[in-house]
Amino acid sequence: MMPIDTQKPAGEIVPAAFDADGKQFGYVHSIETGAAVDGPGMRFALFVSGCQFRCLYCHNPDTWKLHNGKQYTVDAIVAEIGKYASFLRIAGGLTISGGEPLMQAHFIGEIFRRAKHELKIHTALDTQGFLAAHLPDEYFDNIDLVLLDIKQFNPEKYEALTSKPLQPTLDFTERLIRMQKKIWLRYVLVPGISDDEADVAGLAQYLGDLNRQAPDLIERVEVLPFHKMGEDKWAELGMKYELTETRPPSQELVHRVREQFRAQDLFCC
Repeated sequence: MMPIDTQKPAGEIVPAAFDADGKQFGYVHSIETGAAVDGPGMRFALFVSGCQFRCLYCHNPDTWKLHNGKQYTVDAIVAEIGKYASFLRIAGGLTISGGEPLMQAHFIGEIFRRAKHELKIHTALDTQGFLAAHLPDEYFDNIDLVLLDIKQFNPEKYEALTSKPLQPTLDFTERLIRMQKKIWLRYVLVPGISDDEADVAGLAQYLGDLNRQAPDLIERVEVLPFHKMGEDKWAELGMKYELTETRPPSQELVHRVREQFRAQDLFCC
């Protein structure tokens, strides 16, 4: 079992769980076997349950509670990925998303280990990095790419949007650079929340400076236009959706923000 630093301040990772037969298991929200937007190529995308963030625009609030997911053993997940492994080796790979995957770090860590060493496929982790300080560097050895979510660069606005502080995510970003890990940065563009020109410029400068220190590690910045596809889920869960009146960003706004990242010599799409 991997070591976890319980003295770190940012949140908690759930303990490793084992069933009556001694098999490690975790909680899964859903599986997509032909994902095309969760890393390079075609991906087997595993969406796990559990998240400590409460993002205002979350389109899967049903992933917030760990036990809302369906219980799967590591063996069962690896066997399911294995059905597609020969295709994934040449066409894409495995992405684990959420929820927040690092909340179940033991579970996904074992899946990543076996995906790399047994199935020989490319691996990607989709995370905001809030819990990463609990984990040693070697935990990330079996992860080829990190899809990193930085949701705002202004600390006060970040916390208002997510309910959590920004600094652990920035610490993780810099740690990934030190570990020479490839990064795809994901930035959800929400009018009135993450579109401020100065905030975007600050993030672009920050990322540009990091990429100049370690060229080509930040492979791309994905500007993701806000949508309200998860609004109905909020209603089903009896929760108030605060962004009902918020419209998707205009093409002009999306273009402006992408150009701000490109001005820092970042590949942006």
